[in-house]
Amino acid sequence: METLTATARVPEEYSGHIAVLQEGERSRCEIRARPGKLLELCRWVRKRGFVFVGLIVEQEPEQWILRYVFYPSGRGSDEGEPSWLHVISSQPLAQTTFPSTLEVIPGIDWHEREAEDLFDLKFEGHPKLGDFVLHDDAWQEGLAPMRKGFDARRPVGHRTADPNWRPQRIVHAAGAFAMPIGPIFSGVAESAHFILETVGEDVIRALPRFFYKHRAVEKIAEGRWPEEVLLLAERFNGISAFAHGLACAQALEAIGDIEVPARARALRAWLAELERLRHHVGLIHDICESTALTVAASQAAILEEDLLRLCGALTGHRYLFGLIACGGLSRDFKEAELKAAAERTRDILGRLTRLESNLIRTGSFLDRLEEVGIVTDKEARAYGLVGPIARASGLARDLRRLQPYLTYAQYTFDVPTESEGDGYARLRVLFAEARAAAGIIGQALTGLPEGSVRTVHVPMGAGAALGWAEAPLGAAFHWVRLDDEGRVSRYRIIPPSFVNWHAFYLAAEAFAFQDFPIILASFGLSVSENDR
Repeated sequence: METLTATARVPEEYSGHIAVLQEGERSRCEIRARPGKLLELCRWVRKRGFVFVGLIVEQEPEQWILRYVFYPSGRGSDEGEPSWLHVISSQPLAQTTFPSTLEVIPGIDWHEREAEDLFDLKFEGHPKLGDFVLHDDAWQEGLAPMRKGFDARRPVGHRTADPNWRPQRIVHAAGAFAMPIGPIFSGVAESAHFILETVGEDVIRALPRFFYKHRAVEKIAEGRWPEEVLLLAERFNGISAFAHGLACAQALEAIGDIEVPARARALRAWLAELERLRHHVGLIHDICESTALTVAASQAAILEEDLLRLCGALTGHRYLFGLIACGGLSRDFKEAELKAAAERTRDILGRLTRLESNLIRTGSFLDRLEEVGIVTDKEARAYGLVGPIARASGLARDLRRLQPYLTYAQYTFDVPTESEGDGYARLRVLFAEARAAAGIIGQALTGLPEGSVRTVHVPMGAGAALGWAEAPLGAAFHWVRLDDEGRVSRYRIIPPSFVNWHAFYLAAEAFAFQDFPIILASFGLSVSENDR
C-alpha cells in the first residue's frame, strides 16, 4: 500500500497496514490496528501530537469497524504529514468487546459510553458504562437502537419510572447533601440535569445528565437521500444551523468529488461568520444576564435581535436555514444587499465594542467572572476541548487555520487566546472572536468572485468522507457514508457541545453554588446540539 513520508515512521509492524487516500489537496492516512495493539497504536499517534476528533462506529455485514479519527495539532508537524489520520479497529460481529482507550485518550470517555448504549458494544477497562444516552430508569436494557437490525419505525416501550431510583452519589461525608438542578427549566432552556454535591457552600462534585430529548438524528438519516440529511444537519441545533449544514455538505461534496464554485465558497464563509457574530453576541447576553447586570443584558439582547433581523431580511430566515445546498448555496445575493448588511454589522460591532468597554470597567461584574470556573491548559488539552472554551484556556485550535476550508486561507484574522481559563477569559475570547468575525465579513466582500453559486451534479454513488467546520462553539465534524444507491448508510455527528460538556464539571467543582449559573452561562453550551 502507498505510504506518505511522515507515515514511514509508523512502527515497523504496521508497514503493511497503512493506506493513504487522496481527497483533493488533502490526504487521509488509515492505519489498521493489529489484534491487541489498539492502545499501543493510539498512544503512538498521541505522542506524535495528533488531536483526537472522535470515535465512529460502523456496522458492516460481517464485522464491526471502529474508526478513531485524529488530525495534526499544527505544532511541529512534519512536511508531508497526512491531513487526517484514522486508526481502524475491526472485529467479527459476534465479538462485541473492544479494549477501552480511555487511559490514552481521556476525551474518548463519552464516545465509548455512547457506543455502549447505542450499539451495545463493551469497552473493556472503562470504569463507567451504561445509563448515558438511554437512561436506565426509563429505557429498556439491550435496545441497541443504532444497530442495523433495529427498526426505528416500531414504537419502543419505556420502563415505568422506578420510584426507588436515585442518582449516583460520590460524596458520602457527614453532612453531605446533593442539590438537583433541572431537568426542567423556565424559559427556553433545554432539559439537562445537574447534581451538585457538597458538605458546605462549595460544590465538591458536579454530575451532569443529558439526553432527555435525544432525537436519534443519526438513525433517522439512515436510508435517506443526501438532500434530506442536509435538512437534518441544519435543524438539530438552530443556533449553529449554518455551520452544521456546511460540515455535512462538505462531506457529501467530498464523496461526490463536487467542486463548489468560487463565489459560493466565499459566500459560505461570509454567512458562517455572520452566524458566529450573532451567536457570540447571544452568549455575551447570557453571561450578563447570569450576573444580574440588567442594563448590559438588555443592550446585548438588542444587538442580538438586530443581527437576527439582519439575517432574516437578507436570507429569509433569522437562523440561516435553507441556504446550504450540496454543491454550493440555494440562492445568490446582490452586491448592494451584501454591502448594506456588512455596513450594518460594522455599526453593531461599534455598539458591541462600547458595551465591552463598559463591562470591563464594572467591578461588580468582573468579581463574578474572574477566577471563577477555571479550566486549566492541561485539562483543556487532555479532554480535547474545542472552540472559545479551549482558546480561553490557552489552546489555540481553530479548524479555519489548522484544516483550512472554503476561502479562509485568504483572510487575515486572529485566533484569540487567553491563559486564565476562567469566566472572564471566556468572555474576552467571545468579544475578540466577534471582532474577528466582523473583519472576515468585510474581507469576504473584497474581490467577491462572479459566477454561479451552485454546481449541478449527478447523483452520488458509494463512498464515505468527513466534513468539518469551525462552528461558533468549536470544531464540528460530520461523517457520511453512502451505499451503492447513493443513500445514507451511516451518518455520524461529533458536535462541539458533546466534547465540551464532558469537561464542564471541571469548571463547576470547587466553586460556590451561587457561581454555578454564571459558569454555565460562560460555557455557553447547547443541550440540543449535544443531545442531537
